Amino acid sequence: MKVFLCIVLVALVAVNGQSYPNRPSYKSPAYPSPSYPTYPKPSYPSYPKPSYPSADYARPAYPQTYETPTPYDFAWEVKDAYSYNNYNHQETGDDKGYVTGSYSVDLPDGRKQTVAYKADDYTGYVADVKYEGEAKYPENKPAPYKPAAYPEYKPAYSSPSYPKPSYPKPPYKNDYPAPSYPSYRPPSYPSYPAPKYPTRY
Repeated sequence: MKVFLCIVLVALVAVNGQSYPNRPSYKSPAYPSPSYPTYPKPSYPSYPKPSYPSADYARPAYPQTYETPTPYDFAWEVKDAYSYNNYNHQETGDDKGYVTGSYSVDLPDGRKQTVAYKADDYTGYVADVKYEGEAKYPENKPAPYKPAAYPEYKPAYSSPSYPKPSYPKPPYKNDYPAPSYPSYRPPSYPSYPAPKYPTRY
């Protein structure tokens, strides 16, 4: 057995070591390197940077004038009992801009509002508000809701009347003869004597 294995190994070594003289050989193909066209670098025109004149405008000079206030005095009053309008206004101003005045008005809640005020360029507008009387609010008693009465609508339709259709009688003619049926004699049947049975003892 060992001898057989040695022979097989020697044969394999001989086969692997055998060279083939006619083994084909191939050369690597040579391709020319590609060439691409060259384009000149684009040139763009250069423009000078725009310059704008500085907006330097002279500030207009306005003459400063001060007007002296004109003294005045007015008063008016409205009193209309029918429309419950009762109000008045009175005001007085001097030549230094000092204003004093007052006005009063009847409010809807039954009170009378009186405002006395004064105003000038230093203290501004200062008012003193006073009320006369007591506010009264009548009780709200809404009337009960009663839906509106609408008339009852009953549409009346009249029965349509259509004319009775009339159809013409078809022109049929009885041109067929009356049918005749054959007559047959009544059948005759043979008569047989009544059967006799022996008496049983």
